[in-house]
Amino acid sequence: MSGFSWAAFAQGLVPCAGAALAVMLATFAVGRYKGVHRVVDVAWGIGFTVVALVSYVLSAGEGDDGRRLLVAVLTAVWGLRLAGHIARRSRGHGEDPRYASMLAAAPGNRDLYALRKVYLLQGALVWLISLPVQAAGYLTGPVGGWAWAGAGLWAVGLLFEGVGDHQLARFKADPANRGKIMDRGLWAWTRHPNYFGDFCVWWGLFLIVCPAPGPAAATLVSPVLMSFLLIGGSGKALLERHMAERPGFAAYRAGTSGFLPRPPRR
Repeated sequence: MSGFSWAAFAQGLVPCAGAALAVMLATFAVGRYKGVHRVVDVAWGIGFTVVALVSYVLSAGEGDDGRRLLVAVLTAVWGLRLAGHIARRSRGHGEDPRYASMLAAAPGNRDLYALRKVYLLQGALVWLISLPVQAAGYLTGPVGGWAWAGAGLWAVGLLFEGVGDHQLARFKADPANRGKIMDRGLWAWTRHPNYFGDFCVWWGLFLIVCPAPGPAAATLVSPVLMSFLLIGGSGKALLERHMAERPGFAAYRAGTSGFLPRPPRR
């Protein structure tokens, strides 16, 4: 049975929140200088990485060292891969249509509106969703079955994200595919392999704290909230509303799973 230091965990919440805030404020400064606020999407993965590293340092001497290192490495690998992918994808492009539409209707100063509605909101989400990562560092007892199951699910998620992103990038790079719907590779099994990958990553990280029922209950909000964002919030639902009128999308939607992978229906 693993123990858990609630007092140390609680003391670490504020510095971790400060770390997430610092990343978003620095990114806001970059976005304002460049004149595009889509840079916040790059900061999403970086924010989780910084919070994981801060939590790793703060939890020294409190939790099991193997688990502390495991959760920090898993979070950083996921976060830095995602940040790098988004940075490469957005290079040379203007403002993201989502942010352009939001800021077009902004009352008053657009930059301050973006700070409140985009950067500070995402900073708060980074802190809240990273609760299992923060909590895992204060869990005692050796790394066991729950942690390895979580790491396995994390690996499945990273595979779906990485392979799905690579397949989509190659598809878009071919001029012959302009205007077509990507329905090959993992995209034939699920319309959103990258979002499904994120889903697996965060449920996997949550499993690492499951040996302690109290911390597991306290941090369950993390994977639940991430699942909502991916499926019903700014992920799948928003993207599919945008793609609904594209030629071929109705047939693609009819034959391909909306989220959980399964063989395609033709």
